[in-house]
Amino acid sequence: MNSMSYDLARLPIQSLLRPTSEAAVALARLDERIARSPVGEGFLERSHFLDAHASLWVDGELVHLEDLVLHDSLRNIRAPTHELTIAHDILKTRRRIAAHPPAWALSAQGLASLRGRAWPAASSGGDGEGVPDRGVEVSDTGAGVGEAEDPDNDDLGDAFAAIDAVLARSDAAIEEAKKPGRAKNAPDKNPFVYDLDWDEDERLAEWQAVLARAQDLPSVLQAIVALDAWNEIAVLQHAPWLGRLLAASILREGGVTTGGHLAAINVGLKAIPVDRRRHRDRETRLLAFSRALVIAAETGLKEHDRLVLARQMMMRKLEGRRTSSRLPELVELVMARPLISAGMVAKTLEVTPQGARRIVQELGLREMTGRGRFRAWGVV
Repeated sequence: MNSMSYDLARLPIQSLLRPTSEAAVALARLDERIARSPVGEGFLERSHFLDAHASLWVDGELVHLEDLVLHDSLRNIRAPTHELTIAHDILKTRRRIAAHPPAWALSAQGLASLRGRAWPAASSGGDGEGVPDRGVEVSDTGAGVGEAEDPDNDDLGDAFAAIDAVLARSDAAIEEAKKPGRAKNAPDKNPFVYDLDWDEDERLAEWQAVLARAQDLPSVLQAIVALDAWNEIAVLQHAPWLGRLLAASILREGGVTTGGHLAAINVGLKAIPVDRRRHRDRETRLLAFSRALVIAAETGLKEHDRLVLARQMMMRKLEGRRTSSRLPELVELVMARPLISAGMVAKTLEVTPQGARRIVQELGLREMTGRGRFRAWGVV
């Protein structure tokens, strides 16, 4: 593959200047609002769920948001589907990227970890420390995308989630595709799952070459070019969603977003017609990506303001309560999750399921599923 196949010399810079500037301003406005907000942390956690849910929609799959929330909390009401497993991988990957320094995801170590490749212990002083240069080669051995060991997230919840994922893979081909230890020289790859001529390392190197040549561009323009190049090169066979998270990482590394704010690009892409996102003309695609960033920022501002208003209304109900009341903790839980179940409340607040349902009713939350059993509540 020729590393110059994605031509940056003919970028439609003039037509992109205004849209990318508008996107940068919108994202900066949202970032500033989050940084000073009493619901900032809850908003960021919610955005992980919403973006993971939207990512499946962008790829033509459907996952119910309540299923993703319950699966993440180990409160599944049914066996997790393959699509739900992918959505949870995206959710965990977003959290990992947001928890690391801005440059980590695009470093050789970060890319190796996000792809599920083993990183030699002698190459760095620890996960997130001494971030290597983007151009360093990644290792050729390891596991599937999103399944590498990460000391920052090595907890019991992820272990049980991984077990749920394995139990859900009834199809033999899917099970083979997700099996850990897939090396470049692994024998007998299933030809129904893999294109055996698809060299992911070579395609990744080509994408990194595009990224290196685009480093002098403004951060927003660099991000949309990186996303378009990722889609055109088709770097990973089974994880197209990773490119969208890396584009969000570019925005964060460039200072457009700060702290743990990882732009919810998929939320914006969901509002863009597929014929514009996948148009044959590159200018149309890049303009669509720019518009998606603006929509993501505007949607985030509306969601933030809605959460602030909901929190104010709930805090009024806490006036006159005993200092031992668990309602303040419930308010914070509601702010951090799109939906909550009685089991989640019982575990977090250390109360019985009956007590959890009672305090949910006291707070006046709305039941969102319409079910008689395995119900979930949230703010409207």
